[in-house]
Amino acid sequence: MSYAAGVDVGSTQTKAVIIDEHRNIVGRSLLDTGANVVKAAESSYVAALKQGNIDEEEVEYVVGTGYGRYRVTFGNTQVTEISCHGRGAVHLFPNTKTVVDMGGQDTKAIAVSPEGEINDFCMNDKCAAGTGRFLGAAAAALDIPIDELGPVSLRSTKPIKISTTCTVFAESEVLAWLGKGKKIEDILWGVHQSIASRSAGLMRRVGIHDEITFTGGVSRNLGMVKALEERLGKKLNISEECHYMGALGAALFAHDHVMTGRAPASSSMEVTS
Repeated sequence: MSYAAGVDVGSTQTKAVIIDEHRNIVGRSLLDTGANVVKAAESSYVAALKQGNIDEEEVEYVVGTGYGRYRVTFGNTQVTEISCHGRGAVHLFPNTKTVVDMGGQDTKAIAVSPEGEINDFCMNDKCAAGTGRFLGAAAAALDIPIDELGPVSLRSTKPIKISTTCTVFAESEVLAWLGKGKKIEDILWGVHQSIASRSAGLMRRVGIHDEITFTGGVSRNLGMVKALEERLGKKLNISEECHYMGALGAALFAHDHVMTGRAPASSSMEVTS
């Protein structure tokens, strides 16, 4: 049995996925990235090997992706996260036409072909509003664990309209509404709606098609899923693997090399930083 691996070094979390020759996931891991990016990549990869009971020598090719992809020092090559999320989304949901990837520092809207190739994309990398960091600011202001934001927001009956479009001021506005006696769940649902509105704007720039796959760490937030679905008027594809989508896509590119001997190639449309 031969294996291929992908390591996605994100701004807040690092993921690793190992697949077998049939493209089945046999090992995965998720760790906080922290300050030492090289160590995070290595630790995540080792954890995925351990979970899959796989010897490192059995992995034939490793692709790094994410903002820290060049710090995957043990990898064979790098592919940008845009290509990897597109590839992974189409692998799990073959009818995917649009991908929305929401991470800790940026949100990407990606239009993909039936083969998982990138047709178009846009991202809000200049501002953290509409990303996981915006949710993190609200969690800090309300002293709520970030994993509880979604469930609490879903209890809202009268959402508050969040006017700020800047993460820097999000905490101040949340505290201001709290000081006015507004319910925490109504404030949080307003935060989710604000992010959904900004994300939908990105998606409209690449085209909102019939089948949309939601990827990235924020896809685990059920409140965010509902807010996006209401804003778009469409159901989203969600999987337990959506948090690992970038690493999965990278592993699929690595698998291509194992099968063909050719190095993976990123789309010429993509950013290189």
